Amino acid sequence: MGKLFGTDGVRGVANKDLTPELAYRLGRAGAYVLALNKAHKPTILVGMDTRLSGPMLENAMIAGICSTGATAVKVGVIPTPAIAYLTRKYEADAGVMISASHNSFEFNGIKFFSDQGYKLLDETEELIEKLVTGDDSDIPYPVGEALGRVEVCETAADDYLEYLLAGVDCIFAGKKIVLDCANGASFAIAPRLFTMLGASVIVIGNEPDGVNINKKCGSTHLEGLAEKVVEVGADIGFAFDGDADRLLAIDEKGNVVDGDAIMSILAIQLKKQGLLLQDTLVVTIMSNMGVDIMAEKQGIKLAKTKVGDRYVLEEMIKSGYVLGGEQSGHVICLQDNTTGDGMLTAVKIAAAVCKEGKTLSELASVFKALPQVLVNAKVRNELKYTYMDDPDIKGMCEALEQEFNGKGRVVIRPSGTEPLVRVMIEGEDKDYIRSKAEVLAALIESRLGV
Repeated sequence: MGKLFGTDGVRGVANKDLTPELAYRLGRAGAYVLALNKAHKPTILVGMDTRLSGPMLENAMIAGICSTGATAVKVGVIPTPAIAYLTRKYEADAGVMISASHNSFEFNGIKFFSDQGYKLLDETEELIEKLVTGDDSDIPYPVGEALGRVEVCETAADDYLEYLLAGVDCIFAGKKIVLDCANGASFAIAPRLFTMLGASVIVIGNEPDGVNINKKCGSTHLEGLAEKVVEVGADIGFAFDGDADRLLAIDEKGNVVDGDAIMSILAIQLKKQGLLLQDTLVVTIMSNMGVDIMAEKQGIKLAKTKVGDRYVLEEMIKSGYVLGGEQSGHVICLQDNTTGDGMLTAVKIAAAVCKEGKTLSELASVFKALPQVLVNAKVRNELKYTYMDDPDIKGMCEALEQEFNGKGRVVIRPSGTEPLVRVMIEGEDKDYIRSKAEVLAALIESRLGV
């Protein structure tokens, strides 16, 4: 068995890579590790998105949790950020989300949250993984009345909705907003939220059937949302991913407002209010160089991390920053929640439009993206971290960087969840950088592919 935990939990094809047996073992090991040194009977929340495999993995996970003597609390279909928030609100010992985020329905995943609502540290994941893949004799098998129980929380969605509403200091009356819920975890909550805030709401991607999550909809497929926004004359379109921890937007003209633009808008808003601590925004190395240009103009400092919201969060906690995220729309507002929260981000963007009296396109104009091309190279999973060991790959990267001379860049990174190496090239001429990205990706595939 290879390394279980990627950049966002354990993920794979359900019933093939992520089997009920593995979910059971993860439930046992996770419950044991996350409840260590607790004097009381541990309680662990379990939520999921709308995938067909969700209930299968949920039942296996809960069986593992209960086999250690812990109580498993089912909160049903709910966004990932709700698990992070509710784990804190209910004073649970841990939270578990069963979701593969933006991936297609045949994939699923398991991610843990600590009692403080944070994704786990690397060393905690390593301890869980060691127990799952090796000797787990330290984990008890209680019997009799010491067995764990299963409880159902009927108020979880309402409690999360109440939290989102409490952070809004304006109403959206007169605004027409289109929501694309990706046939995922936000399909019921998001329309309620924006309707309660006074907006006129049109919803697409809100008829989950177990297999249509993220299928030609949501934050990975924005065409339908853009078309609908223009068709109905909406002010804003919001697209969530399958577990609603990401958000991308569409302006009133049908243009995409990506995570870099969203973070730029929010950073400027917070700076105006004196709430952008240390005047710093945290981004990853994959953020467009247009963010650097925006930040320089606005007097905002940037802190840059490796790709992955966990690394953004680590930097925010370590250095006391309050806003950070990724180009993909994973935005962390640390004063509000401990992980990316698509609905929270959407509310803040809508509030900025209302308060500033400007259109979303006007607000987003503070950010101008340089052309950027991303090409995936399919590789053997066990080789995806070795790309810079190849002298030809390394040589081509260095040659391109020298050629760009500060007016472009090359970023290569392995996917945390799939057998892919992502090649991103940024520069002034899109056709040229695309051709170079395709050549570099082909070279990587020839060296590290199947």
